[in-house]
Amino acid sequence: MSAHILTVDDSASIRMTTRIALTGAGYQVTEAVDGVDGLAKAKGGRFDMIVTDLNMPNMNGLAMIQALRASPAHTGIPIIFLTTESDAEMKAQAKAAGATGWITKPFDPEQLVKITRKVLGK
Repeated sequence: MSAHILTVDDSASIRMTTRIALTGAGYQVTEAVDGVDGLAKAKGGRFDMIVTDLNMPNMNGLAMIQALRASPAHTGIPIIFLTTESDAEMKAQAKAAGATGWITKPFDPEQLVKITRKVLGK
């Protein structure tokens, strides 16, 4: 069975690009539109990895990661940031919150697939 990935981004075009790249590589994808939606979907399903934007309305990616990492069921799930943010301070905050990796937008879909394979080992 293929790995199931949750993507969280308020941009419909980014969600589409991520979905096409990941489903094309054989992964199952569930989409969420912001941190609140992402948190609800993460808690309601089983995911092998989460790819999230940082700057989103309602709840940003950092707050979502902190909430997920506070839940024992979600401590081990790899979480990758996919964001326009490249600030070193923000990266440090994300790492401290429990982010596994960081991809800067605009991104190469192939790079996303490579990182996904590396993180999931499949």
